[in-house]
Amino acid sequence: MPSASATDADDLLRALQKARAWEARGQVQVTVLFPPRDVPTKMMGKLPVLPLRPGAVVKTFTVVKAGPETLAGRAVTRFELTPLNVGAARWRLWVDDAWNVPLGFEERGADGALARQALFQKVNLRLVKGQGPSLSVAPGLRAAVQGAVPGLRVPAGFTPVSVQQKDRRVEVTLSDGLNTLALVLAPRNVKAAPGVASRQVGGRFVWLVGNLPQEALKAALSQVRRVDESALGTFLAPAASKP
Repeated sequence: MPSASATDADDLLRALQKARAWEARGQVQVTVLFPPRDVPTKMMGKLPVLPLRPGAVVKTFTVVKAGPETLAGRAVTRFELTPLNVGAARWRLWVDDAWNVPLGFEERGADGALARQALFQKVNLRLVKGQGPSLSVAPGLRAAVQGAVPGLRVPAGFTPVSVQQKDRRVEVTLSDGLNTLALVLAPRNVKAAPGVASRQVGGRFVWLVGNLPQEALKAALSQVRRVDESALGTFLAPAASKP
């Protein structure tokens, strides 16, 4: 059985930081069941990029490692990540023991249902230079989002990390370091689906989309009183135009 250690989170943090500069290549089987899609499984040459903020991950998740295990013929350590927000998705990451970079990950909802999985089937002999995203939170963004959507109850552990304008919609990304939610301000409603909640406020609609229980999504929007995109001020930069 895995046993918690004060160094488990530190070990994971070192691996995630290294993965920003180096990555494995080979054959990766990727399965995405949430949101649903016609062809849930495909092959890729490397792991899909996750919107990681390593420092936030080790603060909002309990990290426990287990092992030894083998993945794609290589010795790995499995890290179990349990969110402090019991409704958020939990994760497993498999980290190569020699290279100290991830060779696989798995996301499961609070109900245990598999949402995403990506595992190397074959691994090339050497790592290659990577360029992982560097995500940081601009000062004042959380206050600006609360001003734009008064009454919003941001789910525990999540914080706004980016804002983007797309046509007549504004999309705010909320992150707990690994899981993300999309808060959308739009002139129209969204089609009902698992992982989607919406609320009409005046002439606008507010959506919240992500891998949280349906009641948690609804509760986050239940006290929203109005929508005022102008409160986002300079954070509200339009999306780059296509050439």
